[in-house]
Amino acid sequence: MATTSLGPVLTSASGLTLYVHAGDTPTSSTCTGGCATAWPPLTVATGATATAGTGVTGKLGTLVRADGTTQVTYNGMPLYGWKDDTKPGDVTGQGVNGFSVAKVAGTAPSASSTGGYGG
Repeated sequence: MATTSLGPVLTSASGLTLYVHAGDTPTSSTCTGGCATAWPPLTVATGATATAGTGVTGKLGTLVRADGTTQVTYNGMPLYGWKDDTKPGDVTGQGVNGFSVAKVAGTAPSASSTGGYGG
């Protein structure tokens, strides 16, 4: 978890912001192919358990993607990185193609947008 210009957000182990996609459901990810290249799914090894860092409330889980990889979920929603976020605190994927930062449970979402991805 990190505090960004959009408030507290979930982050990967390397500190990069994580995102959720409006088209996903708690049981499936709709981001495949070119989408998954731009928005890499946060994955763990098959059979592994996702663990939350300090200050993270809500439930971490996993789902099996169509390609057989195991994607981490937060409160049921699949989590992704964004190809243009290069350092901790970056939130450049906010509002792009239906993606928004993964807000920590109990905090208000932000609707601001910082750019676009045309692929």
